[in-house]
Amino acid sequence: MALNARLDHRNPLVFDTHELGRRPGALQRLSREIDAPKDLGIQGVIGVPEGAPVELGLRLESVMEGVLVTGTARALAKGECVRCLEPLELELVADFQEMFSYPDADDRGRPKAEPADDAEEDEDRLFIEDGLFDLEPVLRDAVVLALPMQPVCRDDCPGLCSQCGARLADDPDHHHDAVDIRWAALQGLAGSLEDGEKDEMSGEAPRSARANEKQEK
Repeated sequence: MALNARLDHRNPLVFDTHELGRRPGALQRLSREIDAPKDLGIQGVIGVPEGAPVELGLRLESVMEGVLVTGTARALAKGECVRCLEPLELELVADFQEMFSYPDADDRGRPKAEPADDAEEDEDRLFIEDGLFDLEPVLRDAVVLALPMQPVCRDDCPGLCSQCGARLADDPDHHHDAVDIRWAALQGLAGSLEDGEKDEMSGEAPRSARANEKQEK
């Protein structure tokens, strides 16, 4: 990605590498609790509510070309069960690792002779700017990958009744007597035949038969 506008060190997701330095092999461990930014998760499905606490544990390692950041984010995600539509909560643990490159070094950590227009090469890279890096895009990607695309309140959630929408977990014996319209038509035909048979047995011919007899006379 291209270099961002000047980073704000007051942003809780912006980290300072000046103390780490640029000596390859130098290590620094950081712990920080932040308020979750807006839309952290899978929109409309599940995510960490804005302002909810997110615990970050980071390991910063200085390498030739930049700073390798390895970390874990922990938070409580909230969403809705895709089967029964009930609210649910999920303990989120998202691991991530990302290289933040020095803008004045090439892929091997060597100083660039002159600035070049490498927009295509830099499109997917993240950079350190004035000793600062922004963890937010990395955190967002890690959270999305760690969350389920179809969250359920429990693995065996039976969901909702397809006919009336009742929550099946509340009534395991819930059911409806299904009537096939094809059988219903046959039952109607069978009923009319039975009525005709009863009329014959009682000695009363059907109306149509009596009308034919009168015409013959």
